[in-house]
Amino acid sequence: MDRAGWSYPSGELRVSDADRDRALSELTEAFQAGRITPDEFDERSGQALRARTGRELTALLADLPVADAPVARATAPDRAHRLLVTRVGFTAALAAVCFTVVAAGSALSHGPTPQQRELVRQISIRTGMPVPPGINASPGFDWAGTITPAAIAVLLVVLIICLRVHLARAGRH
Repeated sequence: MDRAGWSYPSGELRVSDADRDRALSELTEAFQAGRITPDEFDERSGQALRARTGRELTALLADLPVADAPVARATAPDRAHRLLVTRVGFTAALAAVCFTVVAAGSALSHGPTPQQRELVRQISIRTGMPVPPGINASPGFDWAGTITPAAIAVLLVVLIICLRVHLARAGRH
């Protein structure tokens, strides 16, 4: 009855917990394939857990085909991982849109209006604070206020692309 395909200890040699676990896996596969009934699975599983020798384990599996070596199966990433990556991607997309709007607003802004500059000057005088230097001058183009959020938006878009590529590769494996 000893079948070489199972590689359990022969005859009266003692089996290990790993051998019992492997036998349970074989029984589970046979049950899932419809080769044994639920009652047979329960009975044989109990016997496998109580088995002490290789002969007892092989007797449980004697009427079942030897399973082929496990084939590496392509598995999709689990649902939690997919959900996390999707949420991060959505959040990054939302942040990229916000930073793009800030960068565009800064690029298109011509600074405070003359009325706003005058208001700041009057508030400064009333509160006894010094008038900020250059409040009356034209501010010019705000490079830092435009380039910084634009660069962050570009990096977020790159993150989104990387996440999509990661999900696509994980789906193929």
